[in-house]
Amino acid sequence: MLYWLTEFSDGGDVFNLFRYITFRAGMAFATALIFGFIFGRPLINLLRRRQGKGQPIRMDGPQTHLAKAGTPTMGGLLILSALLFSTLLWARLDNPYVWIVLGVTVAFGLIGFADDYAKVSKQNTKGVSSRVRFLLGLLIAALACWFAAASHPEALAGQLALPVFKNVLVDLGIFFIPFGMIVIVGAANAVNLTDGLDGLAIMPVMIAAGTLGVIAYIVGNFNYTDYLGVHFVPGTGELLIFTAALFGGGLGFLWYNAPPAAVFMGDTGSLALGGALGAIAVCAKHEIVLAIVGGLFVVEALSVIIQVLYFKRTGRRVFLMAPIHHHFEKKGWAEPQIVIRFWIISLILAAIGLATLKLR
Repeated sequence: MLYWLTEFSDGGDVFNLFRYITFRAGMAFATALIFGFIFGRPLINLLRRRQGKGQPIRMDGPQTHLAKAGTPTMGGLLILSALLFSTLLWARLDNPYVWIVLGVTVAFGLIGFADDYAKVSKQNTKGVSSRVRFLLGLLIAALACWFAAASHPEALAGQLALPVFKNVLVDLGIFFIPFGMIVIVGAANAVNLTDGLDGLAIMPVMIAAGTLGVIAYIVGNFNYTDYLGVHFVPGTGELLIFTAALFGGGLGFLWYNAPPAAVFMGDTGSLALGGALGAIAVCAKHEIVLAIVGGLFVVEALSVIIQVLYFKRTGRRVFLMAPIHHHFEKKGWAEPQIVIRFWIISLILAAIGLATLKLR
């Protein structure tokens, strides 16, 4: 929104700063962070009053979780509010990729909100039917992928870019949209499965978003893409504003979500942020790199799939409990120990993901 101030610039004044994506990204981060600190406590107090008993706790889960009874959920509202306010304030609103990612984020956030509301109001852990959530997610992702394909340069529309291999494209044609749908819905549900311990999901989301933001900025700059040998997708650099705002809003939320959590992210946050990661990857043509950068989420999702399939086939379990972070809890690992080690893994995977830009 504030980008319009560049109209008053003669090239040598303060208004010229608004032309720079890096300046606006820094301001977006600061705005979202301050927003989170200002409105975090009032929102938590409101959620606590409205929700009463807070998020229902699974009785078949780790016994240590029973002590968390009464903690309010829907804390994702804080992240999303800070993210939306900051992005709309600092991003160029004539950029289609910004609206695609914002649309996916808000839409998945609404699905998550409905699920959280059903759980809190009925005081059970079922919420909205998983089939309904999945189908709605597919519909949203299909629209996002269609708009992304329409916004991509003609030479890249419907193409899948492979990391490491220079100038290699796989023509998916009409199958690009189904592929992108899997990326977005898969990312949303993978982050949702990861959100099981205090602070576990938000930091890896911030790390992945920051990494994808850098990648989007690079692929949106011809000088960088020409030097690195990656595909140029004009306009994606503006997504750095979104990811910077997500990082700032995430830090503001983590202040209250750090163990012991004063509020849970809930599906409101996890589905929205996971969907956002998938949408950024689709817009920036780095879908496969998302699987590397977000490898922790992939492992969490795979642990559930493996557990379910193996149990149905043999009646036995591979893990003590799935998702895999609960397996380590059952083995006696302390919650902060699991969380911090998973953060470290996320940082390592982010570094590997960034390295794919240079390894050509």
